[in-house]
Amino acid sequence: MASIFSKIVKGEIPCYKIYETENYLAFLDVSPLAQGHTLVIPKKETDYIFDLEDEEFSGLQLFSKKIARAIREAIPCKRIGVAVIGLEVPHAHIHLIPLNNVSDINFSRPKLNLSKEELEATAKKIREQLR
Repeated sequence: MASIFSKIVKGEIPCYKIYETENYLAFLDVSPLAQGHTLVIPKKETDYIFDLEDEEFSGLQLFSKKIARAIREAIPCKRIGVAVIGLEVPHAHIHLIPLNNVSDINFSRPKLNLSKEELEATAKKIREQLR
Protein backbone atom coordinates (compact mmCIF):
# COMPACT_ATOMS: atom_id res chain seq x y z
CA MET A 1 0.00 0.00 0.00
CA ALA A 2 1.34 3.42 -0.98
CA SER A 3 2.31 5.75 1.84
CA ILE A 4 0.67 9.14 2.26
CA PHE A 5 3.91 10.66 0.94
CA SER A 6 3.77 8.55 -2.21
CA LYS A 7 0.22 9.79 -2.72
CA ILE A 8 1.50 13.37 -2.35
CA VAL A 9 4.24 12.68 -4.92
CA LYS A 10 1.62 11.34 -7.36
CA GLY A 11 -0.62 14.39 -6.80
CA GLU A 12 -3.39 12.30 -5.24
CA ILE A 13 -3.16 14.34 -2.02
CA PRO A 14 -2.40 18.07 -2.12
CA CYS A 15 0.53 19.61 -0.29
CA TYR A 16 2.11 22.99 0.35
CA LYS A 17 5.02 22.40 -2.00
CA ILE A 18 8.30 24.16 -1.45
CA TYR A 19 10.42 22.62 -4.20
CA GLU A 20 10.91 19.44 -6.17
CA THR A 21 13.35 17.79 -8.50
CA GLU A 22 13.10 14.57 -10.44
CA ASN A 23 14.02 12.58 -7.31
CA TYR A 24 13.10 14.67 -4.25
CA LEU A 25 10.22 16.74 -2.88
CA ALA A 26 9.98 19.29 -0.06
CA PHE A 27 6.64 20.39 1.40
CA LEU A 28 5.32 21.92 4.60
CA ASP A 29 4.27 19.69 7.46
CA VAL A 30 0.54 20.37 7.97
CA SER A 31 0.91 19.68 11.73
CA PRO A 32 4.11 21.64 12.32
CA LEU A 33 6.15 22.14 15.45
CA ALA A 34 7.07 25.60 14.14
CA GLN A 35 6.12 27.81 11.24
CA GLY A 36 8.21 26.65 8.29
CA HIS A 37 8.50 23.01 9.49
CA THR A 38 9.22 21.22 6.23
CA LEU A 39 9.36 17.57 5.21
CA VAL A 40 11.91 16.46 2.64
CA ILE A 41 11.44 13.09 0.95
CA PRO A 42 12.82 10.97 -1.84
CA LYS A 43 10.11 10.45 -4.44
CA LYS A 44 10.95 6.76 -4.57
CA GLU A 45 9.15 5.07 -1.68
CA THR A 46 11.62 3.51 0.72
CA ASP A 47 10.51 2.92 4.30
CA TYR A 48 13.77 3.33 6.22
CA ILE A 49 16.15 6.18 5.44
CA PHE A 50 19.23 4.03 5.93
CA ASP A 51 17.93 1.58 3.32
CA LEU A 52 18.34 4.25 0.63
CA GLU A 53 21.12 3.62 -1.85
CA ASP A 54 24.19 5.76 -1.13
CA GLU A 55 23.51 8.06 -4.08
CA GLU A 56 19.87 8.56 -3.03
CA PHE A 57 20.87 9.18 0.59
CA SER A 58 23.53 11.76 -0.27
CA GLY A 59 21.18 13.38 -2.80
CA LEU A 60 18.48 13.68 -0.13
CA GLN A 61 20.97 15.32 2.25
CA LEU A 62 22.13 17.84 -0.36
CA PHE A 63 18.53 18.60 -1.35
CA SER A 64 17.69 19.11 2.35
CA LYS A 65 20.61 21.52 2.72
CA LYS A 66 19.25 23.69 -0.11
CA ILE A 67 15.78 23.73 1.47
CA ALA A 68 17.16 24.43 4.97
CA ARG A 69 19.01 27.49 3.68
CA ALA A 70 15.80 28.85 2.13
CA ILE A 71 13.82 28.21 5.34
CA ARG A 72 16.45 30.02 7.41
CA GLU A 73 16.24 33.03 5.10
CA ALA A 74 12.44 33.06 5.16
CA ILE A 75 11.68 32.28 8.81
CA PRO A 76 13.36 34.18 11.65
CA CYS A 77 15.24 31.56 13.70
CA LYS A 78 18.67 30.73 15.08
CA ARG A 79 19.05 27.39 13.29
CA ILE A 80 17.25 24.78 11.24
CA GLY A 81 16.97 21.57 13.23
CA VAL A 82 17.10 18.21 11.48
CA ALA A 83 15.19 15.17 12.69
CA VAL A 84 14.83 11.71 11.23
CA ILE A 85 12.37 9.61 13.17
CA GLY A 86 10.79 7.40 10.57
CA LEU A 87 8.09 5.78 12.67
CA GLU A 88 5.04 7.84 11.74
CA VAL A 89 5.04 7.32 7.94
CA PRO A 90 6.66 4.30 6.21
CA HIS A 91 8.50 6.52 3.71
CA ALA A 92 11.98 7.93 4.36
CA HIS A 93 11.82 11.61 5.29
CA ILE A 94 13.69 14.39 7.00
CA HIS A 95 12.09 17.05 9.20
CA LEU A 96 13.59 20.55 8.84
CA ILE A 97 12.42 22.68 11.76
CA PRO A 98 13.18 26.34 12.49
CA LEU A 99 14.67 26.53 16.01
CA ASN A 100 15.27 29.21 18.56
CA ASN A 101 15.91 26.80 21.42
CA VAL A 102 16.34 23.05 21.85
CA SER A 103 12.75 22.47 23.02
CA ASP A 104 11.47 23.63 19.62
CA ILE A 105 12.30 20.17 18.22
CA ASN A 106 10.45 18.22 20.91
CA PHE A 107 7.88 16.15 19.02
CA SER A 108 5.74 15.64 22.13
CA ARG A 109 4.92 19.37 22.13
CA PRO A 110 1.52 20.47 20.83
CA LYS A 111 1.53 21.08 17.10
CA LEU A 112 0.61 24.43 15.57
CA ASN A 113 -2.78 24.77 13.95
CA LEU A 114 -2.06 27.02 10.97
CA SER A 115 -4.71 28.04 8.47
CA LYS A 116 -4.54 27.18 4.79
CA GLU A 117 -3.68 30.84 4.11
CA GLU A 118 -0.84 30.81 6.64
CA LEU A 119 0.58 27.60 5.17
CA GLU A 120 0.35 28.95 1.62
CA ALA A 121 2.04 32.21 2.64
CA THR A 122 4.81 30.33 4.46
CA ALA A 123 5.46 28.04 1.49
CA LYS A 124 5.61 31.05 -0.85
CA LYS A 125 8.00 32.88 1.48
CA ILE A 126 10.36 29.88 1.56
CA ARG A 127 10.13 29.33 -2.23
CA GLU A 128 11.13 32.95 -2.79
CA GLN A 129 14.43 32.27 -0.97
CA LEU A 130 15.49 29.34 -3.14
CA ARG A 131 18.57 29.96 -5.24
